[in-house]
Amino acid sequence: MSETQSGSRPSTMQLIMVPALITLAVTILRLVGELQHWSPKLFGTGAAGGSGAIVGISWLPILFGPYFALKLARNAGGPASNGKAIGFSLAGVGVMVLGGFVVFKGFSQGGGVIAILGFLIILGAAFIARAGWQALGTTLFAYGLAARIPVLIVMFIAMQAGWTTHYSAIDPRLAQAPFWRQFLDEAVLPQMFLWVGYTVVVGALFGTVVAAIARRGKPAMQTASL
Repeated sequence: MSETQSGSRPSTMQLIMVPALITLAVTILRLVGELQHWSPKLFGTGAAGGSGAIVGISWLPILFGPYFALKLARNAGGPASNGKAIGFSLAGVGVMVLGGFVVFKGFSQGGGVIAILGFLIILGAAFIARAGWQALGTTLFAYGLAARIPVLIVMFIAMQAGWTTHYSAIDPRLAQAPFWRQFLDEAVLPQMFLWVGYTVVVGALFGTVVAAIARRGKPAMQTASL
């Protein structure tokens, strides 16, 4: 079955414009906060991975997934099946976790082909999650690129300039590696594969659940208003 249609669908660019600008603002704020050594609790300590800082963009898909889902459901209809959409999202989570284990195994052995395979699995999880609701998955994928390409640019500058931020942190195993290898392992693969995949999978999971709840409550509200 195809996705239901109930009106003109907004373009992907229209949907992601404001969330992408908000995400860019958070990225810039995070960079300034780290460079100025603001609160470590809010902005992190400059360690690789971000050290669990509150100010960051990794949690935004939890908010923007439902935002995109409700917008799409309101303007273009929801998925053909809420259960199917949620099921594929959960399957995407499972594959993403599997990919994470493969990446960890690859890096524990010094990186290389196994680690790259893990990143590809994580990105593949995004397409599994997308299968249940293609419009939402496509929107989240576009948002993921819009969110992570600026981070990739920031990391390139930070690594070249030697800034003390999590954007420029280098794993000790790569300390003597050429810059291209450092940038590939620390920036390109995590940002373009892991984090884009994560954005789609997490956004799809929260988005499909919230849209299903909203869709289920709609008839009850309409009945109550009669």
